[in-house]
Amino acid sequence: MSRKVKIVAGWLIVILFLDQLTKAIVDRTMSLHDSIPIIDGLFSLTYVRNTGAAFGIFAGSHEAFRLPFLVLVSVIAIGVIVVMLKRLHEKETGLITALAFILGGAIGNLIDRILYGEVIDFLDFYWSNYHWPAFNLADSFITVGVAITLYFLMRAKGEDPFAPQESAGR
Repeated sequence: MSRKVKIVAGWLIVILFLDQLTKAIVDRTMSLHDSIPIIDGLFSLTYVRNTGAAFGIFAGSHEAFRLPFLVLVSVIAIGVIVVMLKRLHEKETGLITALAFILGGAIGNLIDRILYGEVIDFLDFYWSNYHWPAFNLADSFITVGVAITLYFLMRAKGEDPFAPQESAGR
């Protein structure tokens, strides 16, 4: 097993375990729309279900369209990430890790869509009456993965880390 595969597999196991465990705990211990203040005026655990995509996009769409569309988009995104991972050289451990974060988060939310037709969210940050849309650990890993990817791409100095690798000597 290559180093790249070990990195991705390791992160996928950790991300999927933590994501699905936290969602299961919330689902089994809280009623829908229950909220537990953790830091008054800033953060609560609030159980919601998101029928849409990020920030509730498509939440109002008809389910016959929404669910197949969002599952298809997730599968395509996962495929694109896998292709990007295959193109990376094994020395690009930062980008490999970042893409593993995005992949793990995408798979975690896809599991929810397949099992429930919606995604379990529970991390609720707010200030006064201003609430950030609730999210989950999968969303957090996606966000961190995207930020790390952007960091590495900005430092690439014109080189394309995702350019196909030459097969000679490998």
